[in-house]
Amino acid sequence: MTIDQILLFALFAAVFALLLWGRFRYDLVAFSALMLGVVLGLVPVKDAFSGFGHPATIVVALVLVVSAGLVRSGAVFLITRTLVDASRGLGAHIALMGGIGAVLSAFMNNVAALALLMPVDIQTARKAGRAAALTLMPLSFATILGGMVTLIGTPPNIIIASIRAEALGEPYRMFDFAPVGGAAALAGLIFVALIGWRLIPTRGGGAAEAAEALAEYIAELTVPEESPHIGKRLAELDAEAEKADVAILGLIRDGKRRYGRAANTILAAGDTLVIEATPEALDEFRAALSLDFSDKERQQALTAAGEGLDVIEVVVTDGARIAGRTAQGLGLSWRQNTVLMGISRQGTRITQHIRRTEVQPGDILLLLCPRDRGPDVTEWLGCLPLATRGLSVTANDKTWLAIGLFGAAVLAASVGLLYLPVALGLVVVAYVLTGILPIAELYDHIEWPVVVLLGSMIPLGAALEASGGTQLIAGGLVTLTQGWPAWAILTVLMVVTMTLSDVLNNTATTIVAAPVGIQMANALGVSPDPFLMAVAVAASAAFLTPIGHKNNTLILGPGGYHFGDYWRMGLPLEILIVAVTIPAILLFWPM
Repeated sequence: MTIDQILLFALFAAVFALLLWGRFRYDLVAFSALMLGVVLGLVPVKDAFSGFGHPATIVVALVLVVSAGLVRSGAVFLITRTLVDASRGLGAHIALMGGIGAVLSAFMNNVAALALLMPVDIQTARKAGRAAALTLMPLSFATILGGMVTLIGTPPNIIIASIRAEALGEPYRMFDFAPVGGAAALAGLIFVALIGWRLIPTRGGGAAEAAEALAEYIAELTVPEESPHIGKRLAELDAEAEKADVAILGLIRDGKRRYGRAANTILAAGDTLVIEATPEALDEFRAALSLDFSDKERQQALTAAGEGLDVIEVVVTDGARIAGRTAQGLGLSWRQNTVLMGISRQGTRITQHIRRTEVQPGDILLLLCPRDRGPDVTEWLGCLPLATRGLSVTANDKTWLAIGLFGAAVLAASVGLLYLPVALGLVVVAYVLTGILPIAELYDHIEWPVVVLLGSMIPLGAALEASGGTQLIAGGLVTLTQGWPAWAILTVLMVVTMTLSDVLNNTATTIVAAPVGIQMANALGVSPDPFLMAVAVAASAAFLTPIGHKNNTLILGPGGYHFGDYWRMGLPLEILIVAVTIPAILLFWPM
């Protein structure tokens, strides 16, 4: 080995040791390793920051922004209400979401499939009161598994097809990967749904604990003109209310509260529903039924301003300006352009209009105000702010626009009309221009530590390849397996390819491992197809680290995972895939 190869192998060993130890955050470890690699001359200075412009890094950042747009538009609520039941058991939920993710990722890029389903899974976890970490990793693994089934499901399959065309004169067709990839995907999905999720470490601070801390607000929503719910009985909305975890307490008409719950009252335009809900549930229920806030005119004026909206929570103190007064009497709406959305008051029922209710010390107010005006409004009221929880108002009138833009981009990328990063970039631009995602919060949704991790590791991986380190591994592999039976050679090829894919990205691994597989087949005098299939499955089966596959990187921040969490479920899954794939290859692609 050369000095550069020795230093790179040592550097990678140190990086993974530190990441598994967990004493220092993963982005600091990766960036420090990159800087050390540059100082030692292992990474050329001109390539030091090339990873931050790499398509993989750009895709991860763009997918997080697009996911935020899908949430803000109400597309996630639509999918959640249609397909997902928060009361379903954890195993059944993982099986359902995993199945949906696998099917989607077989016919669209698996990164795009995860981008669509990840916010759905997070919302469901929040409603069910459980940590999203229990379901995000199974969902990521499921979308990776589904991509193995078709030609377009994952980049390694496309690369393998092109390499076969160069070597044998004919590429693989759309479903040539299905027999082997389908067997591996099915076995993997069963494992993930029944056993795998039980191996994920659980920590505090998950959705379950967060749910307990949420305040329940008494709030009002108004039935707009031409609403499809006009003419229905109030009780007919109970099903949607239950889905959103909202309690309908009563009805206000012409400024007067109807007796009791008014469940049998026929709804009319302008009626106000009195509900009890958390801020998230309130917004979901409003978006699902296309209802207005109680102060519709002020809400429309705020939206028309184009500056974006903030939802904030404040605690009323004894000396607050609003204590002992009503929001209407104080002129909150016209003085501060702020709408009182709800009041949380322990032990006392609120029977009047929210804006006409006398606010008391100790109340928690839910306010809708112009973007970045929250601190000023809070100070003017004389209240204390609660910790920011990222609350937002769903733009439910743009739901199908957001879905259509995302679907068109995925379709264009799938058929080769647009490069995936470009397609996602156009979606982000369109989301901003159409008001789906305010430009002021465009960068708030990117997990920057994840971007730094990926941007730092890509140049190191490229340096390992450029130094001949990967070819050194390949040469040793050919020498090691001389005289071995076919199944043993395929097993070694898969294990080495999986290991490389966990360190490098799967595209680079495929480019290195596929020619090695063809060389091994030629040395044995057999068909190269079994070896190419082994590489295709193994290159995609990167489950041990968050850097082996973009989907694993995407969930790192939202799931609150540590670097060393992945191997707990990923190692037995990789072993299972090898055990299932080798017989399937020998059956469907004989030597």
